[in-house]
Amino acid sequence: MLVRDFTKRSISDASIGTEELAHIEIVSTILYQLTRNMTIDQIKESGFDTYFVDHTAGVYPQAASGMPFSAATLQSTGDVIADLNEDLAAEQKARLTYDNILRLTDDPDVRDPIKFLRAREIIHYQRFAEALGITLERADCKTNYYLTNLTFDKGCTPPCDTPQETRGESVSDRRRQDYRSSCRRPF
Repeated sequence: MLVRDFTKRSISDASIGTEELAHIEIVSTILYQLTRNMTIDQIKESGFDTYFVDHTAGVYPQAASGMPFSAATLQSTGDVIADLNEDLAAEQKARLTYDNILRLTDDPDVRDPIKFLRAREIIHYQRFAEALGITLERADCKTNYYLTNLTFDKGCTPPCDTPQETRGESVSDRRRQDYRSSCRRPF
């Protein structure tokens, strides 16, 4: 029987997607702890009554505006540059949300985990920025799967042939134009 030792792992060992799900769990736990012992009078006074009617004190994933979480909020185009820019924006929006929560509370039991989550969003932003930088640096290379989608762009071969050309130093504009005109899609 295989038994894994999870005591030697941290959240930093997880993929960013797994870690983001853990963020939802942490925030949901904070919300549960803050609302679990509310009286009916406190529920009414806090404006929590409309939420309470639908969900009692159960944690239901929604924005502060009341918009429920939906997969429609996730953006994916299959274009690595567009998707990385979307990821960068999402990390910044999450950081801003945590900043706003920190402005609204002085409770250390809320502030400490929110500060941790905010720090993780900054790390994620930095990793996505590095990935975008690498992608853009290699934009004219044969191994660039952004410029050429092999499923749809049959017969297209990006112009880089050697590692020296990966920074675009010896790829002429004419060669790029020849490549673009040989593909079946407009650029």
